[in-house]
Amino acid sequence: MSQIHPSAVVEEGARIGEGCQIGPFCHIGPEVVLGARVTLKSHVVITGDCEIGDDTEVFSFAVLGEIPQDLKFQGEKSRTVIGKRNRIREHVTVNAGTEGGGGVTRIGDDGLFMAGCHIAHDAIVGDRVIVVNSAAVAGHCVLEDDVIIGGLSGIHQWVRIGRGAIIGAVTMVTNDVIPYGLVQAPRGGLDGLNLVGLKRRGVTRSDITALRAAFQMLAQGEGTFQERARRLGDETESAYVEEIVAFITGQTDRSFLTPGG
Repeated sequence: MSQIHPSAVVEEGARIGEGCQIGPFCHIGPEVVLGARVTLKSHVVITGDCEIGDDTEVFSFAVLGEIPQDLKFQGEKSRTVIGKRNRIREHVTVNAGTEGGGGVTRIGDDGLFMAGCHIAHDAIVGDRVIVVNSAAVAGHCVLEDDVIIGGLSGIHQWVRIGRGAIIGAVTMVTNDVIPYGLVQAPRGGLDGLNLVGLKRRGVTRSDITALRAAFQMLAQGEGTFQERARRLGDETESAYVEEIVAFITGQTDRSFLTPGG
């Protein structure tokens, strides 16, 4: 049975899962769907067509599912979908999608969204993503699984950040980031690989060696960045390197951050 504080407002039509805890002064809109055992601490606003998965915990003054900060938005139907076991800290904002961006903002499972961070309209965020305090992810961005965004960083709209990449604190990212890449500095440059993250995930020494060699080839090989990536794909036997090649040669709306630039 769910526990709802007497001061909370749960509008008619909202669907509240088993075992939810809704704290004082929360406001839950009529189209909201909460999974089982969702916890809302206090003063949380969840509105619009917003779905939150099981065992997610939302802290005070977070606002989830509100309309996008996009002047093109004209009130069209859009959604916000947040997965299971996420921890969403104080003052986090997650905006709904737009018609031009696919109509949905989507967050995966097991993420940590620290105080004051922002996820904009139509962003697609994978599993186990960490967005640190006061970082902002702009509209239409894609953050693949296991990405870490450092505090006070900004991710430009339409940017893709590949799986396992890490963005250092106070970094502005305006171009796509390869999987497992390390980006830092005020105007972010691709400075290496997220070796700490790779080792934590148990990636083998041979794969890490292959990734190091691939990074050097991307940085210093002959031809354009895309040509070097395609040549890597022909030569490598590492699934991790193949993932980087697929990311670089895939469809994108931005150019890439390249090593040293």
